[in-house]
Amino acid sequence: MNRNTSDAGYAPAYPHGSPEEIESDVFMVRGSTKLNSMVRITRNMTVIRHKGELTLVNPIRLSREGEAQLVMLGNVKHILRLGFLHGLDDRYYVERFKAQLWSQPGGLKYPLPPVQNELHEESEMPFPNASLFCFKDTLQPESALLIKRGNGLLITCDAIQHYGDYKYNNFLARIMLPLMGFRQTTLIGPIWLRMVTPEGASLDPEFGRLLSLDFDALVSAHGSFLATGAKAGVRNARARAFAE
Repeated sequence: MNRNTSDAGYAPAYPHGSPEEIESDVFMVRGSTKLNSMVRITRNMTVIRHKGELTLVNPIRLSREGEAQLVMLGNVKHILRLGFLHGLDDRYYVERFKAQLWSQPGGLKYPLPPVQNELHEESEMPFPNASLFCFKDTLQPESALLIKRGNGLLITCDAIQHYGDYKYNNFLARIMLPLMGFRQTTLIGPIWLRMVTPEGASLDPEFGRLLSLDFDALVSAHGSFLATGAKAGVRNARARAFAE
């Protein structure tokens, strides 16, 4: 049984959909979170299943019904945090399911729960046919996960986002997003980029390095799933973000 959120100190579950299979044994849950009392934005979780065990990437808290759908997929064993701004619901899954937390070291926003498995580019994932990309020379840690199935699936957090629609954003967020640079396209997160770029530096070479990976699909912690054409989308996003 889930403990009461107020008693446990967990964040509540916000509106979300059901798990949808986007690649063999890879599922996406589109959901949301509140920035404040007036603004609710999209937030997504990716679920990877291997031998009956689930790894939750960019975890989001689910309703009782949603959690029941989740556990029907398998046993929640691992929590994988890709970005330093995410981690709101990690403690819930670690305590509720005794899951192992995987993350790059050094993120300051969510120091708890403690990281049990530090992530580096050479780290072995808890499932096969995958590799980690870690951005270098950023002020805060950020990574991306490449799933080597089909034509390649790139899983990101805040660095790269795709908006095919504004579903799960409330009315005020839908007005604000394009004004803040979050247009309905593939993009490099503008707020994230400002937060992690050292003064006088550029992360353009890091996106060039990321584009050496083989992928065609993209799912990020915000926005919607891009089933094909993702590499071209990221290439165009890089050109816009770093245009002189």
